Amino acid sequence: MIEEYLEPLVADRFRNEEKYRVGHIRVVNPLPGRRVAGVHMPEMKRLAWMLAGREDALRTIAGFKAAAEDETCGRKPLRSALCHEELLVWGMMVNALKSADRVALTKDFVPFIDNWAVCDAFAAGARWFRQAEGAWELICRWFSSENEFEVRFATVISMSHFMDREYLPRILYRFDILDFSKIRSEYVSPGQARMEGGPEAVRAAGKGIAAGEAPYYVRMGVAWCLATALAKFPDDTRAYLRHTCLPEDVIRLYVRKARESFRTRGISPF
Repeated sequence: MIEEYLEPLVADRFRNEEKYRVGHIRVVNPLPGRRVAGVHMPEMKRLAWMLAGREDALRTIAGFKAAAEDETCGRKPLRSALCHEELLVWGMMVNALKSADRVALTKDFVPFIDNWAVCDAFAAGARWFRQAEGAWELICRWFSSENEFEVRFATVISMSHFMDREYLPRILYRFDILDFSKIRSEYVSPGQARMEGGPEAVRAAGKGIAAGEAPYYVRMGVAWCLATALAKFPDDTRAYLRHTCLPEDVIRLYVRKARESFRTRGISPF
């Protein structure tokens, strides 16, 4: 789609240092077939704003969507049509297009998010979303999704732009009614990967491997959001945790995030 723009922006270390390249890809942890080009975030932001300012911006976004739709026909073991950076630029363009119907463009984009990095970058940049008509209702719809990254997106955008006294009870309620067993994930835990024949067999089936039980990126997103709530509303968060229905592993992840954050190291998580 936009390879001619991305290619000159690839970081020299990504091109020339295998250890750096492998580490960069490991952090992103893309699904098999999703190529990582090696462009850093500041360069992608500048590119997205440049593309969003052109007359054909909506046509470019439509091209991203068409390519992503083509992938769904048989993507798993195949090379994806869009690289990781193209997904990021797509999301950044949506956030940059102030004159467009960004809610409709967001609804088109979110179902194609397939890793934490794209999810979190888009959610963090969507500062406009809180003021959009029907924003919270749309977030609730994503919270009710069976798609791992739609639920993660609902979690991260809630944390990023709705974490205040008005919305905190609503966010915590959505956490309590999450049914983790019904959320589909294309990532498996290391233990599940061993049961399925090892990492190579898992990747050959088009699945990724995450650090914990699926849907790991929802579990970690909820933990992260709770740690942020602890920093802003410690008494409310601790009161919630006394009666929450969340799984034990999510609570453990929350405690870990709270202890890692400089904002909450001195605050008891319970």
